[in-house]
Amino acid sequence: MNTALMAASALAGTVMSSVISLLPALHIYNLLGGLVLLLYGLQDTGFTIPPGIYLPFMTGLIVGWSMLNTIPSILLGAPDESAMFTVMPGQKLLMQGRGFEAVMVTAVGGLAGVFLLVGIFAPLAPRVLPLVRQVLTPHLHWVLWVVITYILISEWPKGGHWGPAGWRKFLDAWRSLGAGLLTFTLSSLLGFLLLYRSPVRVESAFQNILPAFVGLFAVPWCLFNLLSASEIPRQYVAVSIEVEADRILWGTVAGGLGGGFAAFFPIITGGVGGLLAGHATAQRDERVFLLSQGVSKLVYYAGAFLMFFVPGLRLRRGGAAWMLHSLYLPQSAGDYLMILGAMALAGGVSFLMTPALARWTIRFMERANYRIASAVALLIAVILVGILTGAAGLFIMAVATGIGSLPVLFGSRRLNCLGLLLVPMACNLSGFGPRVAGLLGLLR
Repeated sequence: MNTALMAASALAGTVMSSVISLLPALHIYNLLGGLVLLLYGLQDTGFTIPPGIYLPFMTGLIVGWSMLNTIPSILLGAPDESAMFTVMPGQKLLMQGRGFEAVMVTAVGGLAGVFLLVGIFAPLAPRVLPLVRQVLTPHLHWVLWVVITYILISEWPKGGHWGPAGWRKFLDAWRSLGAGLLTFTLSSLLGFLLLYRSPVRVESAFQNILPAFVGLFAVPWCLFNLLSASEIPRQYVAVSIEVEADRILWGTVAGGLGGGFAAFFPIITGGVGGLLAGHATAQRDERVFLLSQGVSKLVYYAGAFLMFFVPGLRLRRGGAAWMLHSLYLPQSAGDYLMILGAMALAGGVSFLMTPALARWTIRFMERANYRIASAVALLIAVILVGILTGAAGLFIMAVATGIGSLPVLFGSRRLNCLGLLLVPMACNLSGFGPRVAGLLGLLR
């Protein structure tokens, strides 16, 4: 396959990702699912697109989206679950008129994540990761339970300053923790329902989780923005952003470890990687925190896809690899090198696109009402879910919205919504998932 054609395909995917990234309700995995279905349909007609074209294109989409989705995550406040922690300091800087700075610092982290994957991870992965997989595979179940425990105990009681000593102060302190535990429990039950008795029609099964994720994470933001009286202040667009080398190094290490952990282990998502990276940097500096989130997010999405092509590993992690594996299986080390090249190109180009797209978004925010943007994002979410999953999907989205609104109302972490995936998978890996489903009446 011509190298120039591969590069052009990677660039095309990166450019398309710049459009997709600015649509708050659209996740890259939804687009990739549609792309895989399109490729299947073309094969049925006898028209075949070479892997040397669609693989770099998919790589450009994933890397570009991982980098550029930072813009709506901070400036428009509609993150996917892997960006939950970016919103906290990012929202603070946004309300100080420094949203552009927050975007660029996070983008520096994304670029550092590309270097980490291509420059450091790539040469070592074929030798190290197959051995690591062999050692860790028998222990995946208890690793998931440790992660679940860490998520729950790290949601420490907040508050406790309201009212005199006694039950009022006690209830105030445990208000957010109780909401977090309730959110985790309800999302876990929803996860079992979708896994064992999903009402989504069979032909839309590949988008089974979509309505739940949209309801848990995107719709509550839209609704509360529509009801909120807050206004986004005028944003200052900095000419340059200074980030010291030691901060970049620390943020890269913390974000790389968090994102790499999430990419390697099943079901553990970028939100968990962000939690680990955030706790490693939260007590030091807001810029290090933001930078680590940029690293973690890119390493999670792009790293999970890259591991599918690592010689001797062929690990399917993340939605992109799972959707691709039935269409194409890596043939040689040449595929690995092709993905690495496309990744490096897409990372550099998407980083260079970030300032211009961030400025355009800021101009849009200045000219358009913030509530109008929220209403448009909500409309996109509803239409997307309705088209892909039908009336059943809309019902699931409505139920998930109720669950996802609890953290917003009571000040707990939205990461607790990931019980949707973590608990059913941990139970299944431990061997008693069907028994729990039976007790819930889902096997009748």
